[in-house]
Amino acid sequence: MSNWVLETKALTRKFGKQIAVDAINLHVPKGSIYGLLGRNGAGKTTTLRMIMGLIKPTSGEVQFFGKSLPQNTQQVYQRVGAIIETPGFYQNLTASENLRILARLRGIHRPDAIQYALSRVGLDKEPQKIVAQYSLGMKQRLGIAAAIMHEPELLILDEPINGLDPIGIQEMRSFLIKLRTEKQVTIVISSHILDEIEHLADHIGVIHQGKLLEEITLTELRKRNRKYLEFQVSNQNKAALLIEQHFQISDYEVRENGVIRIYSHFGEEGQFNQTFVANGIEVTRITVSKDRLEDYFVNLIGGGSIG
Repeated sequence: MSNWVLETKALTRKFGKQIAVDAINLHVPKGSIYGLLGRNGAGKTTTLRMIMGLIKPTSGEVQFFGKSLPQNTQQVYQRVGAIIETPGFYQNLTASENLRILARLRGIHRPDAIQYALSRVGLDKEPQKIVAQYSLGMKQRLGIAAAIMHEPELLILDEPINGLDPIGIQEMRSFLIKLRTEKQVTIVISSHILDEIEHLADHIGVIHQGKLLEEITLTELRKRNRKYLEFQVSNQNKAALLIEQHFQISDYEVRENGVIRIYSHFGEEGQFNQTFVANGIEVTRITVSKDRLEDYFVNLIGGGSIG
């Protein structure tokens, strides 16, 4: 049995001669929040539309829960919720009236499904309010309520924080984390906003010009792109001994050409320098790195910014 809740194999979509999505292999682990990150126009929405059967792939395969589509389409999609485009609701109806219509169309028979979904997204406090009076953030949450009404195991969201104010973003983030931790829902979220994916996801796929450039866990990404203090010294062994014994630091790295990196104690480079010099070690260079996560993505996609 595959450990992937969602997997694509060489998923490709062409529009005429233009390749919008180029042989993408996604791997979404069970219980993860997977961030599909890329600029606007990178191919994120087209990928998700193919995954959800809204457009047909030119070639390639989509698997949910180890089962291939389209053979198991109905059985599979009952376990999936999604918002790929801005959900359309009747503006003159309340949230529960809108969801009641959707429940009938989808054949959802659980009697408390609507109340469950609205309470999960915090829209159960004003039952008489019509959708026309909703803020953008409330409409986004209503879309998620519609997507989780049948308690899916996998939730797929395309740019769910677009247009939200900072409070709306915080609420959306808290809700998605809660859904994952309390209900063990696996979530795929696409975004062009690096900061948001960083706050939410534990697995990341980077897509650029239709190609999936890399899949990586956020832990591995942070480890690879950690902030550090770097010293170029005349005696690496003696400096390493001082780092361990004088400063009680074990999280450091001895590199080539007299370079030592320390992954903590930021702002204390003067104290390190003083201690090294007092012990007869010449310091020829001190560097304080930036948080390089954004640089990493910029380098990966070949210049420019994610947004």
